[in-house]
Amino acid sequence: MAKTVFNQSKVDFTKQPMFFGEDGGIQRYDDFKYPQFDKLNQTMIGYFWRPEEVSLQKDRADFMNFRPEQKHIFTSNLKYQTLLDSVQGRGPSLMFLPYVSNPELEGCIVTWDFFETIHSRSYTHIMKNVYSDPTEVFDTILEDKEILKRAKSVTGEYDKFGKMALDYAVGKKIDMIDLKKQLYLAMNTVNLLEGLRFYVSFACTFAFGELKLMEGSAKILSLIARDEATHLNLTTHVIKAWQKGDDKDMLKIMKSCDKQVIEMFKKCIEEEKAWARHLFKDGSIIGLNERLLASYVEWIANKRLKAIGFDEAFIGYGGQACGDKVLIYDAEKCIEILKKRDGMDMEGAIEFFEYNVEQAYVGQDTPIFVWPMSIDEIEELGV
Repeated sequence: MAKTVFNQSKVDFTKQPMFFGEDGGIQRYDDFKYPQFDKLNQTMIGYFWRPEEVSLQKDRADFMNFRPEQKHIFTSNLKYQTLLDSVQGRGPSLMFLPYVSNPELEGCIVTWDFFETIHSRSYTHIMKNVYSDPTEVFDTILEDKEILKRAKSVTGEYDKFGKMALDYAVGKKIDMIDLKKQLYLAMNTVNLLEGLRFYVSFACTFAFGELKLMEGSAKILSLIARDEATHLNLTTHVIKAWQKGDDKDMLKIMKSCDKQVIEMFKKCIEEEKAWARHLFKDGSIIGLNERLLASYVEWIANKRLKAIGFDEAFIGYGGQACGDKVLIYDAEKCIEILKKRDGMDMEGAIEFFEYNVEQAYVGQDTPIFVWPMSIDEIEELGV
């Protein structure tokens, strides 16, 4: 399919899908199919900041006085963050933007990518001010086995989509269902990257800041975390738009990929827990340790799953007196969502829910699914 940077045909883009519709023409921001994308774009633009505005003079002295295990935690996280934003500094524009057919989403992705570049510049700003030779840190990122273990998970689905989409763009025969499926998996990979993979490293930097250490770096990371929350919001809106019928093919694709997406979440959780173990192998930070970070990762993951799938079935937060609080869902509502969203019949929805949702263990923060019953029904069961 030949593409153009300016479509001269008259197209009503409020009737186009978000991806793989007509190429863009006049960019207008007064008539929207998805006004939430334009609101997010305006929010991101309003957040503009420069890392050079934050002083890191004290951070250098703090780092010089760190114990070896503290230096390991700070430097390892900085290298991992640099990898993640190196991916995102080019990923959205390189992989998604050429195939967007919605003007407000197009504008959103352009701004998103720009901010990822600010983040990458921020890590360089920290390295130049904290380390005597930043090159030593940069040059060891791709030598760090723990970081490279995660690189494949971060980039794998992205790269698969990029290869298939390029074949599509140059006119090769491509199965559009397979291409859209790979787009869906890539978007979920990004949702995990923006919504989960940064948060262990964020927590460590913020813990240093609470101790009045590396406060400049903590300030920069707080600005990055604020940006990443909007990027997560963007990818979540894209996934929800597919759930609501933006592209009829996506409804069937999402149904077929539900189990795969849950497995992606579980793998990400385990990788981030392993990263926490790596960080604290020689010692912890006051107020933060491996166990707390593992619980935090599970809690964050549950929030992300709630946001992209079963939020309408969410009914509360609780647990047993001796246990941690977890999210609680109405099982019957979850099944109704599967029927409505994925087109399952009752039998199929119940089977899918019982085997792929209710029994999906994601750690000690695994949510509770309740089946509403009357007292009489409970007594009949002998409970």
